[in-house]
Amino acid sequence: MSGNHSSNPSSCRPPANRSGAPTWMLVLTLILGYLGGVYFDHHSGWFSPAVYSPYSSSTELAAYQPKSGAQAMAARGHLLYGQICAACHSDDGMGKPGQAPPLAGSEWVNEKGFHRVAEIPQIGLTGSIPVKGQPWNSTMPPMGAGLSDADLAAVVTYVRSAWGNHAPPVTASDIKSVRSTVAGHPAISGAAGLKAIAE
Repeated sequence: MSGNHSSNPSSCRPPANRSGAPTWMLVLTLILGYLGGVYFDHHSGWFSPAVYSPYSSSTELAAYQPKSGAQAMAARGHLLYGQICAACHSDDGMGKPGQAPPLAGSEWVNEKGFHRVAEIPQIGLTGSIPVKGQPWNSTMPPMGAGLSDADLAAVVTYVRSAWGNHAPPVTASDIKSVRSTVAGHPAISGAAGLKAIAE
């Protein structure tokens, strides 16, 4: 053997090029992966088919879902009040001078019993009644006569719980029982007619 060859094989080969990925690229990849995870956590809805853009969670969507029970009744009552009653009694329940008495804080609305306040929209009211110490002499037509029992119950319940009023709710079966007793009756005549209604 010649003396030119070395017994160490690694010394015969040229050194291998060990240029791996630069450190900055590894750090950038980790940062982008972290940010992608954060974005996914906040915007994915965790693959729920009910959650899609622009919403990010089922909790956020729950606020926009149809209500049930008492919430649905209150929402329905508010809607119907706005369509039927607000023109005279105003959106805030404060009534309109010379036209309709206030419902907010009305002693008739806040009674524990529901018969009087349920009969008024069914058969109407004429003559003078005191509301919050002021006399009101106007006529209310039977605006609720064409509503279903459930819809009229929703309106009456809304009026009895809105604007600081605190009377108990009225059910569709309550309205049905009142409706059967007042069928064919003339409009209630003033305060005396209201007081004659048994609660």
